Amino acid sequence: MLAITDLSIRLAGRLLIDQSSVQITPGSRVGLVGRNGTGKSTLFKVIRGELAAEHGSVTLPPRWRIGSLAQEAPNGPESLISVVLKADLERDALLAEAEHATDPHRIAEIQTRLVDIDAHSAPSRAAAILSGLGFSAADQLRPCAEFSGGWRMRVALAATLFAAPDLLLLDEPTNYLDLEGTLWLEDHLAHYPRTVIVISHDRDLLESSVDQILHLERGKLTLYKGTYSSFEEQRAARELLDAKAVKRQEAERARLQAFVDRFKAKASKARQAQSRVKMLERLKPITALVTEDVREISFPAPEKILSPPIIAADNVSVGYDPASPVLNRVTLRIDDDDRIALLGANGNGKSTLVKLLAGRLAPFSGKVTRADKLSIAYFAQHQLDELNEDASAYDHVRKLMGDAPEAKVRARAGAIGFSGKAADTKAGKLSGGEKARLLLGLATFFGPNMIILDEPTNHLDIDSRGALAEAINEFPGAVIMVSHDRYLIEACAERLWIVADRTVTNYDGDLDEYRRLVLSARNAEPAPRERSAPSEKPQRPKSDNRGSLRKRIAEAEAEIARVSEIIAKIDTALALPDIFTRDPKQAAQLSKARANAADALARAEEQWLEASAQFDEAAG
Repeated sequence: MLAITDLSIRLAGRLLIDQSSVQITPGSRVGLVGRNGTGKSTLFKVIRGELAAEHGSVTLPPRWRIGSLAQEAPNGPESLISVVLKADLERDALLAEAEHATDPHRIAEIQTRLVDIDAHSAPSRAAAILSGLGFSAADQLRPCAEFSGGWRMRVALAATLFAAPDLLLLDEPTNYLDLEGTLWLEDHLAHYPRTVIVISHDRDLLESSVDQILHLERGKLTLYKGTYSSFEEQRAARELLDAKAVKRQEAERARLQAFVDRFKAKASKARQAQSRVKMLERLKPITALVTEDVREISFPAPEKILSPPIIAADNVSVGYDPASPVLNRVTLRIDDDDRIALLGANGNGKSTLVKLLAGRLAPFSGKVTRADKLSIAYFAQHQLDELNEDASAYDHVRKLMGDAPEAKVRARAGAIGFSGKAADTKAGKLSGGEKARLLLGLATFFGPNMIILDEPTNHLDIDSRGALAEAINEFPGAVIMVSHDRYLIEACAERLWIVADRTVTNYDGDLDEYRRLVLSARNAEPAPRERSAPSEKPQRPKSDNRGSLRKRIAEAEAEIARVSEIIAKIDTALALPDIFTRDPKQAAQLSKARANAADALARAEEQWLEASAQFDEAAG
């Protein structure tokens, strides 16, 4: 059990958690929620032992392993599958020791333990996790260094999930995922067999993947049973009860005070009046749950509504290299009030499509027709880094308003959520959510006809995401969305387009159907072995592919040698004269380990034969 007892946490002089206690039973799946900056990530640091609490304690069972997402993405020449497999430290250490062990009894112990932890199925389990997070069979065998930072963070997440710690701590794990990866992660966490605590602002993940909500508000931790919608209902009921209790207490306080005021001067009533004074002193005020107002998000309406279609594409080919376009045969139409969400795994061309629509990429072929005087606002997460860190929200707005009077500039800064002192805070000191609000306000400053939003929710808390959904629905122009937030898509999108197979197609189903489609496809993908790469499609190898075939042959030969050595060591242990009488259970486990190793040897030999045959065919 994870027990948080009378815990107080102070960071940089600010009290984040104040004497809170909560107990989380083994096997619980908990969503940790609260406004940005309340101390959720800091609580994780205390649980991991990286930060000392000011008061109280966090206790865990002594043998529990804690796992959390690494702060830095893995990098280097190792393949993705190798990086993930190494996350199981015990398996990795046992396999390394098995290569050099000579004592028969130690060999028996190693092989028995490898059977106990199901080590031989580890490559397929690791491959299934990588596949679920969007890596193809071929990708899993590529060096980690070949991938961008965002994709390498997915590898870090895969490694964390593969290690299957007793306590899994995940801090906003969907920030690095597309919608398809998010849907897979929701399903994976919903079936996680151990304890998990996830910090998330994704309503659907909190609705489908957890069975308890741990709420951090105004320094207090409160545990609610059920999903996020159940938490909202319970909290609303608690707010109502507290409000009634406060009202009753105020009435009682007024009654007592009136008695004191009326009779304190009368000697005959002095004792009763003094008694009421003591009652007033003992009447501790009830702290009502105060709902913190969420600053609204609004998009200025365009000056003129344009005649549809505002954008039409006919048989367009677009990308970054004319010899290898990202998208082909794109034919589409966008009207003045469309709400369209783009679906499809990262790398399929969603960003290329929105750049085409925004006019930032010209087509190689085909025709794009735009309405006259069409104005487009484009928001993308990477633009957060383009804000001037030394300039305030006021400075950014002033730059767009030229010589406008001070009062008007302040008013516009307030309209996008930065009024008073907040308008003078430098961008470098703003939180991620505040930067996102500022950038949204700047991007839509002049009332566009169409807004393109590329992952707008990454730094927004749950309530701010709700405010964004309201702003989208109230905006009279067109909106194109790329988001992993299912709630935002379901709340706002009226049309779904799938970007896949180098083109764009309309999707007639809903997100529930799309979820089933994604999960069935990713769970059905073949899993690669640790040291060999199955081809995705049977095809005749070309002569320029002989280098990779040589590599596959060498890897298969190395695997054959490694497994053969393991079998020889197991045979040595099984040959001990008293093994079956002294420890029949260990003997049975060794026999099982030998059978598994024999299966692995047969697979390696098959892969060697296949690669050798393809090499001969390519050479001939």
